[in-house]
Amino acid sequence: MLQRIVKPLMIAVLLLFAQLTYATEGMWLPQLLSGLNEKEMKGMGMKITASDIYNINKGSLKDAIVSFGGFCTAEVISSQGLILTNHHCGYESIQKHSSLQNNFLEKGFWAKTATEELPNPGLFVTFIVRIDDVTKAALQDVKPGMSERERQSAIDKRLHEIRQNARRESWQETMIKPFYEGNQYFLFVTETFNDVRLVGTPPSAIGKFGSDTDNWVWPRHTGDFSMFRIYAGKDGRPAPYSLDNVPLSPKYFLPVSLKGVKQNDFTMVLGFPGRTNEYLPSEAVKLTVEALGPAKVGMRDAALEVLDGYMRKDEQIKIQYAAKYANTANAWKKWKGEMLGVKQTHGIDKKEQYEATYRELLNTANPELKVQYSGVLDSLNEMYRRIRPYAQTRDYYSELVRNVELFTAGDRLISFLGEVRDKGEGQYETLRQQFLESMQPFYKNYNAQVDHDVSVRLLEIYAKGVPKQYAGAEYAQICAESNNDSRTLADKVYAASALTSPEKLKAFVQQPYNAVVAQMWKDPGTRLIMAMRKGFVDNVSKPVNDLQNNINNLQRTYMQAQMDVMAGKKRFYPDANSTLRVTYGKVDGYNPRDAVHYDFYTYLDGVMEKYVPGDYEFDVPAKLIELYKNKDYGRYGVNGKMPVCFIASNHTTGGNSGSPALDANGHLIGLNFDRTWEGTMSDINYDPSICRNIMVDIRYVLFIVDKYAGCTRLVDEMKLVK
Repeated sequence: MLQRIVKPLMIAVLLLFAQLTYATEGMWLPQLLSGLNEKEMKGMGMKITASDIYNINKGSLKDAIVSFGGFCTAEVISSQGLILTNHHCGYESIQKHSSLQNNFLEKGFWAKTATEELPNPGLFVTFIVRIDDVTKAALQDVKPGMSERERQSAIDKRLHEIRQNARRESWQETMIKPFYEGNQYFLFVTETFNDVRLVGTPPSAIGKFGSDTDNWVWPRHTGDFSMFRIYAGKDGRPAPYSLDNVPLSPKYFLPVSLKGVKQNDFTMVLGFPGRTNEYLPSEAVKLTVEALGPAKVGMRDAALEVLDGYMRKDEQIKIQYAAKYANTANAWKKWKGEMLGVKQTHGIDKKEQYEATYRELLNTANPELKVQYSGVLDSLNEMYRRIRPYAQTRDYYSELVRNVELFTAGDRLISFLGEVRDKGEGQYETLRQQFLESMQPFYKNYNAQVDHDVSVRLLEIYAKGVPKQYAGAEYAQICAESNNDSRTLADKVYAASALTSPEKLKAFVQQPYNAVVAQMWKDPGTRLIMAMRKGFVDNVSKPVNDLQNNINNLQRTYMQAQMDVMAGKKRFYPDANSTLRVTYGKVDGYNPRDAVHYDFYTYLDGVMEKYVPGDYEFDVPAKLIELYKNKDYGRYGVNGKMPVCFIASNHTTGGNSGSPALDANGHLIGLNFDRTWEGTMSDINYDPSICRNIMVDIRYVLFIVDKYAGCTRLVDEMKLVK
């Protein structure tokens, strides 16, 4: 009797806990807010309606949000097509316009008139016109028992028909994306504009303040923003770049609030988040944080230590490796935060508790569901246990190839020779020239001694971390010839390989094609690379692919099982897949560890506290120092202080860079650009206790544009509200 009472009570408590815990979790489809989220959002303080966010009959918030270049988000902030995004999102465009004479990265850039706004070939922005559920049509030919290949083939044929028959204007495009692991499909009608011009950007000392040191952390003091403008043909439709084009007159643009925020204020973020995996089973989370994360972090720990040692001693190497170091450190730091966050919030325990609740509900579900989904979760967890050694080896291998540049060069050489094989030896001369030209930028920033020392450390880690049966016989033979010592092996390779300099590589491929192919197993560098590649392909790649196909099938079934078994007890949002989403939360600080509390706001005072004259990360422009000393903040300061950044519990990820942060009225209050370190785990384990997104206060953006840059014409375009 007691057991019959306790079990349902336990389930109810767990479900209540889940509802409370995940109150601000989710990346929601905007067209479904009225049925799933509007009541909760209003309860949290939202004063607009779901139809104000997504509406196909009149201008709404979704009409002010664009995918920026396919990799970030931006928002329209004036009736003249002015858009706001992050400095790091516009970085490549800013860099392309920079020169020694006009270094916009260092000094910033502000177009004083429309004629000074700079075109950016290849840059585009995409609006969402309409979102339609096409699941029934997409899956109508899917039958039980189909293989993954057969299933996808049947779906692809239907998707082609759906796209062909979709209602749209001639200048509009369509795309269809799978959701809930392929259990649902939605069609997006889009408009893409290709004339996007640079309007303004602060110097990197503001837009990238804190650089690598402050990346992924809070408190933050970065003015991470840049401004562009969308141009259209005179008919208002998308058009190629032309001097005759005019600023876009948008369906909707965001009013800009000067009010600021206070603790527990409702916030909302709209954007195009890239990829999350929130519905993984417990064994998949264990795999990520106990095996894959440590393997990747360990490899990068060693690589970064070597690079840092050389960069501190040699200015030329520092210049050559600055970007490589930053790129390597970015994901490395994120993975460390992810592992730390899951551990601190007992993420694996919570997954297992959730699975226990799911099993209890499945056991009490109707007989059809019990039969349909019996054993699915257990089989999925078992598949993740089986894939673990293969997946870990895959990550060791990919990190080795990525971080040892000689391996990267070898991979490119192998690809070049493969292209010759496929297209015919008659193309060898042409393809060889193209290959050598493509390698010039690589060797410009390559130092063989640095790479040698990186390879010593990483080859040693690889040998210890990868089981012999996965590494392959050829690789084992090469290691044995060097007494299984990574330094001896590296010495042999870097002393004699043609991959260590552009001159040697050029001489190597100047030979006839057949001679080069024959020499590949004699050159110590290419021999090692091909041996490791062969071991990986033969012993890891195929088993991983086979297991992954089974996992994909089971994961899709488990996703549907959760939605069926927990119907009415839990809301489900689809994982991020670079489509338009809405997330909402509240302004709040957090406690990352014992006796540590972070407030939710930072100010310009903190910029000055971090200021290190001449430092590439923490230098501060003289004019900003002057404005600070004089407290010359105009209408943007508050009580003698200048707000810079704030945090809230909005659920964001990569792709949300540049997303607008909106208040309860749908007014722009900030610009999303990062997450807190401990909260990077939100891609697999969102927890509102420590998951925070980081935003530039819009008043700091306006202050920099107006008081620092003196570009008041841009502020005058905007609709400012208090």
